[in-house]
Amino acid sequence: ERLVESGGGLVQPGGSLRLSCAASGFNFNLYAMGWFRRAPGKASELVAAINSDDDRTYYTDSVKGRFTIARDNALNTLYLEMNNLKPGDTALYSCAKSQGQLFSRAPRSYGCWGRGTQVTVAS
Repeated sequence: ERLVESGGGLVQPGGSLRLSCAASGFNFNLYAMGWFRRAPGKASELVAAINSDDDRTYYTDSVKGRFTIARDNALNTLYLEMNNLKPGDTALYSCAKSQGQLFSRAPRSYGCWGRGTQVTVAS
């Protein structure tokens, strides 16, 4: 099982980025997926999650209305569209595979993690 993130970078406040997570080695369409982030000195935080069949999503309060999680089961790819980025969004963003079809907010429910892609929001 493997997850590889891409799409991070340096962006000014108010800017946008689209993160991608390419999955391989497992049946992507059978598992819920999540995006986590970790800022320096802070605990890992679930940013967004999506069920296996794309019928339900979750967003942490600080990103509601700005971030959109999506998946393309035909391409085995997870996405995170991030708009109106703020300095507080600066973190290492990682995608993770849940243990089942329904997402969980608990990091321990995710059994496979990517290495992450750095997002830095600064002027």
